[in-house]
Amino acid sequence: MAKKFDRKLIFEDGSEYYGYGFGANETRVLEAVFNTSPVGYQEIVSDPSYTYQLVTMAYPVIGNYGVCDEDYETKIPTLGALAVRDYNDVPSNFRCTKTLSGMMEEYGIPGISGIDTRKLVRSLRDHGSRRCVLCGTGISAAEGAELIRRTPVPKDAVKLVSSRGKWYSKTAHPKFNVVAVDCGIKLNIVRSLNRRGCNVTVVPYNATAEEVLSLCPDGVFLSNGPGDPEDVKETISLVKDLLGKVPLFGICLGHQLISLAYGAKTYKLKFGHRGGNHPVKNLKTGKIVITSQNHSFAVDENSLKNTPLTLTHLNLLDQTVEGVECEKDKVFSVQYHPESAPGPQDSGYLFDRFIALMEENRNA
Repeated sequence: MAKKFDRKLIFEDGSEYYGYGFGANETRVLEAVFNTSPVGYQEIVSDPSYTYQLVTMAYPVIGNYGVCDEDYETKIPTLGALAVRDYNDVPSNFRCTKTLSGMMEEYGIPGISGIDTRKLVRSLRDHGSRRCVLCGTGISAAEGAELIRRTPVPKDAVKLVSSRGKWYSKTAHPKFNVVAVDCGIKLNIVRSLNRRGCNVTVVPYNATAEEVLSLCPDGVFLSNGPGDPEDVKETISLVKDLLGKVPLFGICLGHQLISLAYGAKTYKLKFGHRGGNHPVKNLKTGKIVITSQNHSFAVDENSLKNTPLTLTHLNLLDQTVEGVECEKDKVFSVQYHPESAPGPQDSGYLFDRFIALMEENRNA
């Protein structure tokens, strides 16, 4: 006898996707998005940028290598939910310490398996990311749609995931001191800076310029994170106060916040960029790299004309802005993730560029 469905997704238009629950048994209203990565589900589940989102994995088999203690991107995962085609609860991996479902249950993250993820990914691609409810099969489509309409869109994602105070990640024989502003920072960013001889002090998203500068940084890093960049007014204000005073490097949300601080505009993409297969052209060198991405918003290229920022990188799939810089202020940023693990390694040089800027500024 076939196993009975016990969970489903309901969208506002009444469409339903029936499946089987794993992870935590929670009912949640979330924004549905999709990710095309064939590996790295643990890094995706533990990436704070997915807060309040249900991630649909385009790759069909998920969970087959379990979860490893060393591979988390944050200490407390805050993913909204996970939707997969085939969930494997018997992992084969000598590094594995628990199953994906066990980890998700521990952190209160619900999952649904057995749905037609090809259909759902095509729907999100064709009609755009939109809200849904993950719930039990006893809730009707009309009840689910009403629950979605009654649930406000959250605006506190960065506040939820940012650290509450300073914390440190030090390295042997440090050459530079970097202050990283935590809007939902991935741990591999911190590790990437440590490997290049940087002691890193991580501060909350709402730290003031006085607090940051009192730490005597050689450079300041603006991290990735979830939600609409225009909601993070405290960090935009911080960036404005730091411009021209210390080298700045931003990734993903940090890139958007730097652009907003200079007076550029951002907008929401139809279905965002999520996966490790986006070609990006460096307009300064002409080189094309394959990048890993995870974002819903982008910088408006036309709005850059009224700012001191120069466009440096362009997405070759949809011509969206992928990088900007202000040479005078020693500021640059990229929309994609050069530190992505697992992911393309083509853009690791950007961390080296940050090191060179700090060296140049120190010797000026």
